[in-house]
Parts: sequence; C-alpha cells; structure tokens
Amino acid sequence: MKLAIVTETFPPEVNGVAMTFGVIAGELARRGHDVTVYRPRRDDLPRDSIRGGFAEVFLPGWPIPGYPLLRLGFPARGTLRKRWTENRPDLVHVVTEGPLGASAITAARSLGIPVTSSFHTNFHAYAGDYGFGLLHPLVLAWLRRVHNRTRRTFVPTRELAGELERQGFRDLAVLSRGVDLRHFDPGLRSAELRRSWGAGPGDPVVLHVGRMAPEKNYGLLCRIYAAMRTANPRTRFVLAGDGPLKARLMAENPGCVFAGFFLRPEIGRYYASADIYVHASLTETFGNVLTEAMASGLAVAGFDYAAARQFVRSGENGLSVPSHDADGLTAAAVRLATEPVLRARLGAAARATVETQSWERVVVRFEQDLSELTQITSTPKPAFA
Repeated sequence: MKLAIVTETFPPEVNGVAMTFGVIAGELARRGHDVTVYRPRRDDLPRDSIRGGFAEVFLPGWPIPGYPLLRLGFPARGTLRKRWTENRPDLVHVVTEGPLGASAITAARSLGIPVTSSFHTNFHAYAGDYGFGLLHPLVLAWLRRVHNRTRRTFVPTRELAGELERQGFRDLAVLSRGVDLRHFDPGLRSAELRRSWGAGPGDPVVLHVGRMAPEKNYGLLCRIYAAMRTANPRTRFVLAGDGPLKARLMAENPGCVFAGFFLRPEIGRYYASADIYVHASLTETFGNVLTEAMASGLAVAGFDYAAARQFVRSGENGLSVPSHDADGLTAAAVRLATEPVLRARLGAAARATVETQSWERVVVRFEQDLSELTQITSTPKPAFA
C-alpha cells in the first residue's frame, strides 16, 4: 500500500503518540509499504537516529502556547490536495485531531481517498487541568466530529472503545500497543548511571518518564514519593522529561533528580537502571510508559485502567488499585519501596508478561485492517461533508 500518515507529533518528540507512530511508520515501511509521514517541521530538536524506510514531508506549524515542546500544524488542505492529486495514496491515516489532522481528513475525503484516524489523547478530559473545564462539551464535540468523518477510528483499548461509543463515536476498532524489547531491556542496567543518582546497589530507585504537565497528576505522584521516602529513606527518585511544570517541580522537590529530555535509545538505560515505576495518571488512553517499565524489569504500581488493566495482574507481575484510590496507590508504592523480594519477583514477572507484545504483531493486525479499508469504493465528498 501507498500510505500517508498525518501527525502533529512525531520523533524526536518524546511522548506516547510520537513514539507509537514512529515505530508503526518504520514497521509498515519495513514490511514493504510506501509510507510518507506529514508533520510539522521541528528544527529545534536533535534529529532522532531511529529512522527506517519512510519519507517525511515537513509542513508549517507553531508551538502550543505555554508548551513549546509540542506543536500544532497549520491547516494544509490545499497543499495536501495538490500532493495527493499528483501522487495519490491508497489510504490516509490521521494520528492527531489538530488543525493539520482535521484539514487532512477534509483533503482526503474531497479526493475520494479512504481516510482513517487514531484517538490517543483525552483532550476533553484535560480541559479541567488547564482551567477550561467549561469547554469540555465543545472539545468533545470537536473530537467526535473529526473522528466520525473517517472510515474507522483506532483506539488503544477495548475499554476506551466502549467509553467513546457511549459518547457518540462511530466505527471504532482497537489498535493496541507493542513494546520495543530491544530498547527496553533489563540488560541495559547501568551501575554507573545509578551512582550518578546517588543510589547504592540495594537502594530502590523510582523512575518517572513523561511530560511534566498538569494532566499527569504530579501532585499525587509527589505525595506518594514523600510517603515512600518516609518509609525507606534510601529511596531515590528520578524524573525524565520536560514540560510546563518542570521549574515548579524542581523547586518543590529538591531531593529528586531531574534528568531532562532524552531520545529513546538513552531512555532505555534509565528505565533499566531503576527499580520501581509508579503510574499515577488517570487521563491516559493507554500509558506506554507502564509497558516500557515492565519490559525493563521494573516493579510497577498504578491505577487499574488502560495499560495497567490490560497487562497487570495485581500481586503477580505488578500492583494495581481501583481508579482514584490515591491511598491504595500510596500503600502499594510504599510496599515496593520497603520489600526488596517483592520488587524483584514482580519485576521479573513483568518482563515475562510483555515479551509476547511485540510491535510486529500489533502492526500486522493494523496492516490487515488498513488493507481491508482500501478495498471499499469511495467517492469524492464536498469539502466539509
């Protein structure tokens, strides 16, 4: 197939959506498909060394106010129509619902090109975190309109598919998440890196990787860290990532190591050199960080939803508690900080759990779904039909 992937986030940006479609684009190209990725230009970040067989078309964009690490793409309906008229793809897949993604759906429909989409981020749920709670219905209506104009919307879990269906989203299918078992591997553990964090051989290190943004529930995470430190003063805390909350978190948590922004090959060493991962977010559609931590042999604790619900069997390969049970998650994290035998047992079982969750298997299923959708006859639609 000749595939066009349109996204407003892509490596070298470090987030779950960028990582997911960086891998998927590479896997589809490796399997012989002609893949072109359309995305905003990023000259301000180091170029990711992980590339494989696909083309990239860079389009204009602008930083999100207050969050320069991420960008929105300008609407590009005219540019995309011209390109796709001259070099028609078999299918367009839109990853993000911003101005670029929405304009790509319009361009594809106007040319009669099959178009699909992905739902990755609960933007409507984030509205309250950024002081725009009253806009929740409008954001949800926008997301529903964008996705319902595509032939199929892929979501990471059946749980999320059910939630969206109840909110009026149509034609939903599951595109799960794989784990890169080469980049996330206990064998990458580094004693030197642990020493740089001030951690001795037996000291538990708690890692957190992600955007330092309000929706990640850092208030609860920091309270959990304080409880873990009280229970075991030798516990060390490492936070990798960047975002609008970083300066405040650094000021409020001088005992934590703030490691900064890393590309994927390096972040694998950070995972493997830690011992515990606590996932406190309640707005993720999946939570790639949880499966990356499990692949790296970490003992994990999190709320029972999204990736944790799919992969964690509490007490066997991690610890999970009911959603919103902050006290339960704190107690689980304290157990991991104070029980080294439990940590070791859960970490080993976690790695074994995700070893069958390869990206190749996930992409084969996605490939089959896309291939079926290209067989359906499509007729051009008016620009905003």
